Amino acid sequence: MQNYTQTSTDFMLLGLLPPTRVGLVLVILIIAIFMMALAGNLAMVLLILLDDHLHTPMYVLLSQLSLMDLMYICTTVPKMASDFLSGNKSISFIGCGFQAFFFAMLACSEGPILMSMAYDRYVAICFPLHYHIHMNRRVCVLMILGSWTLGTVNSCAHIVYAFHIPYCRSRAINHFFCEVPSMLPLACVDTSTYEYTVFFSSIIFLLLPFIVIVSSYGKILLAVYYMRSQEGRKKAYSTCSTHLTVVTFYYVPFAYTYLHPKSFQSPAQAKILAVFYTILTPLLNPVIYSLRNKEVMGALERMSRRICSLKM
Repeated sequence: MQNYTQTSTDFMLLGLLPPTRVGLVLVILIIAIFMMALAGNLAMVLLILLDDHLHTPMYVLLSQLSLMDLMYICTTVPKMASDFLSGNKSISFIGCGFQAFFFAMLACSEGPILMSMAYDRYVAICFPLHYHIHMNRRVCVLMILGSWTLGTVNSCAHIVYAFHIPYCRSRAINHFFCEVPSMLPLACVDTSTYEYTVFFSSIIFLLLPFIVIVSSYGKILLAVYYMRSQEGRKKAYSTCSTHLTVVTFYYVPFAYTYLHPKSFQSPAQAKILAVFYTILTPLLNPVIYSLRNKEVMGALERMSRRICSLKM
């Protein structure tokens, strides 16, 4: 492991993949996933923005999820791929700060957005006659603003602490992006008290939203069981399975990483788990929400016809 001198303000990211042919193949695969996730999430954001039929709380919240995933994957993958291909793994102190800030902000904002989407489906299926009272435009905007604000405030608090403590050991971060927990082992002061704060934040932004989401979909499934309409039952089951797939794929690796004692977790495990919520989930979200949603596919067809008519 390369050590930086104490006078250096730069960090070094050890990366995800070994500098071998296998590593090269995997980084090319990751770049391909990055491009697909970029295109898919950007398409979802633009489609929901431009199609009036999708200007409902469900799809407005979905557009925010796609926007977060778009920013999410752009925060980590380009730097990781660039480091591997160039062989230059250094990152400036300020650059590391910005990367850690955006990662923490998006990670903390996505939980409340997923929770809001679960609440939206709960009201729509269990209380359809009161839907426009409980999920109007004002409530939707407050949910979105609240999610972004909570994520930003929490991220600022952690970044201010992490970048004001002295680092006097090796400046090699054993990860493929800057995140606060991976930086703490490099500090030359005791950070055990602060680690409890990270654990507490993880409970607030990971565990509690996950409990609310599972509870909401549990109530939905119970209500669906008594539905007389087989078509409505089928649609509700499809919605639940779609959302729960995304939520599970995102939350389980994240929760295991941040709620699991660090002494029982190796840096290699942390990096592999991070691949799920930083690279694979941003690809999975637009695929699941578009291919399994008739309204999104209908909007895509309308947009395609509109583009074709403009060309003619």
